[in-house]
Amino acid sequence: MRDILIVGAGQAGLQLTHALLADGYTVTLLSARTPAELRGGNPLSTQMLFGPALEIERRLGLDARMDETPPAYGLRVTLSGPGQPTPQADLIGTLDVPARSCDQRVKMADWLELAEERGATVIHQAVTAADLDALTRSGRYDLTVVAAGRGDLTSLFEHDPDRSPYTAPQRVLAVSYVHGLRPSPAWADGHVVNHTVAGLGELFIMPTLTGTGPADILFFTAVPGGPLADWSPALSPTDHLDRTLALIRTHLPTEVADRCRDVTLVDDRSTLRGSVTPAVRRPVAALPGGGLALGLADVVITNDPLTGQGANSAAKAADHYHRAILAHGDRPFDRTWMTDTFETFWHGYGRAVTDWTNLMLGPPPAHVQQLLGAATAHPPTARRLAAGFADPTDFDAWFMTEPAATSYLAGLHQKA
Repeated sequence: MRDILIVGAGQAGLQLTHALLADGYTVTLLSARTPAELRGGNPLSTQMLFGPALEIERRLGLDARMDETPPAYGLRVTLSGPGQPTPQADLIGTLDVPARSCDQRVKMADWLELAEERGATVIHQAVTAADLDALTRSGRYDLTVVAAGRGDLTSLFEHDPDRSPYTAPQRVLAVSYVHGLRPSPAWADGHVVNHTVAGLGELFIMPTLTGTGPADILFFTAVPGGPLADWSPALSPTDHLDRTLALIRTHLPTEVADRCRDVTLVDDRSTLRGSVTPAVRRPVAALPGGGLALGLADVVITNDPLTGQGANSAAKAADHYHRAILAHGDRPFDRTWMTDTFETFWHGYGRAVTDWTNLMLGPPPAHVQQLLGAATAHPPTARRLAAGFADPTDFDAWFMTEPAATSYLAGLHQKA
């Protein structure tokens, strides 16, 4: 059976490793961190997975913690002005399949250990561009896949300006994992909540599973230059949480501050700050020694976390690549195959996620405001909005453009 090298042990790299092992492939996996280092480190993301991505994990036997992971039964969205005590709009859409978030410090450590048990060769090593060149020149591997979306390896993949409208981060990100969040007085617990503050950014609240049990995530996605984006890199974890709570008290509806009154950090490593520049890169890296590497997930499609699609897109991209590898049989994994594999994923899924995320990063156009208004009064519209987080390709039909929205809203009026 063919020998595959996978660089990067996140959602995509580990999922692809397990999928290929199940089909009898020989897999070498390079991970920058050991399981112990992952469990003892800071959060990696917020990783809320929706139904289709969870089903892939179930199919691969990667769902051991599913039952203990708290479910998110739907999506709640509130819209308010800065400092307004009550929202101007408040809607909730239920999901057909509950979403779930398992702290990747726990999940990726589990998956790394399981990969070795299932027969992967796991090497704990940070990989440089020179290392990657040497590995591809060795002639040992039939295919090299780079799934390490953070670090200098992404620079090996050429930026695609036609698919990348941004040259700077569009949000400043600040995450706290907490215990002690109070129940919402307005809605049942167990929802992903998006509190949008016009012009300033968003606060997401979502349930999760951590190494210390069920918890919640407070996640600011702040417009650069605004008051929600003022985060000093020198903040201690305690100061980070204090800053989070002060911003909530000042800028968010009263309900949010009330819910957060008693929160404490899950541990002294449970905060994360940063930003990403959304970008699409060309999928094939040509290395100096003549080798080729195929980029996967965040390496080639980096979207802002605003729409919660990073882990979901990674899961679906890894599943797509797995199927393409199987279908290719014993033929060479050449540049044409690599490019075609990425392009079919881009046109079938990645483009829709990128377009939707980019739309939501800007001020909402009039047709989006109208659709959100409709969703506050029309539960089927709210459900369709929530369902789009599980399958963003549906947004093209009704959400992305003014003509599509006009047609959808006209249909609602006719039914009324």
